[in-house]
Amino acid sequence: ARKSMKMAPSAKKHAEQSWVIPGGFTVLPLKYSSDSVSQHSLYVKEHRVRAEKTTSRPLDRTLFVLNIPPYCSEEIIKDLFSTFGKVQSVELREKPGTTESSDLKLSKYFRPALTKGFSVGYVVFTSPSGVKAAKSHPRDIPLIVSTENHPVKVGIQKWIQQYRQSLINPEKLQAAVDTFMQGYDQKKEEESERQKEAEEDDEGWVKVTRGVRGSKARPHSEMANQRALQKEDKKRKRKELLNFYTWQHRQTQREHIAELRRKFEEDKQRIAVLRAQRKFRPY
Repeated sequence: ARKSMKMAPSAKKHAEQSWVIPGGFTVLPLKYSSDSVSQHSLYVKEHRVRAEKTTSRPLDRTLFVLNIPPYCSEEIIKDLFSTFGKVQSVELREKPGTTESSDLKLSKYFRPALTKGFSVGYVVFTSPSGVKAAKSHPRDIPLIVSTENHPVKVGIQKWIQQYRQSLINPEKLQAAVDTFMQGYDQKKEEESERQKEAEEDDEGWVKVTRGVRGSKARPHSEMANQRALQKEDKKRKRKELLNFYTWQHRQTQREHIAELRRKFEEDKQRIAVLRAQRKFRPY
């Protein structure tokens, strides 16, 4: 009698399975377009850095992504991973690491530019099911970057878009600077008030306790007076230094805005000259 043999999984069933490599990363195939011959690979895993206390990367809803190519912006990554569920936010970085929540609230004028190259990302879904869906994505179904509904600009069209985005609107920049400085001044004022309250509670006065019957407690001593004077002098110097730093920061912002305006005027004059010479070719 022939011994029964177990059949190997079919190629179709194998292809429908996700591809997990050492380190716990799931491989997501990526193509620029549906007719592309070459294929790229993204490596994803659930974000589980418990030492990170930032609320911008919740542990149960954040997907850590490696090997993101330079042509994938935050907007493109958000569109790609929307296949698995609704995406709340996308953060691209040059390398893994913690982030300050204040950095995410900065205007685009003050955010440091991301170096052109491969990057890592943190994709936050609105539900934990998005992370699970991405980790179980079939290995034979690539994610498509540029589709008919969401085409990605390349070549000269991309250069035109980058040129337009590089032009700075002085009014919008001024509004962003004013908003930033208003928040900065308010934050410094609150810190100064907290320091003032803390120091007023400790001005060198000694606690009056009831001593031997008939003896009078001394509410203040020479040493306490000296400590109080030192604290007043220290508080005065700190306030002067804080005022100087605030003035210096504002002055730096004003100089930066003036420089941007100067360059803007130079660009306008140069474009006017090129137009007069009929050599201006923006497209």
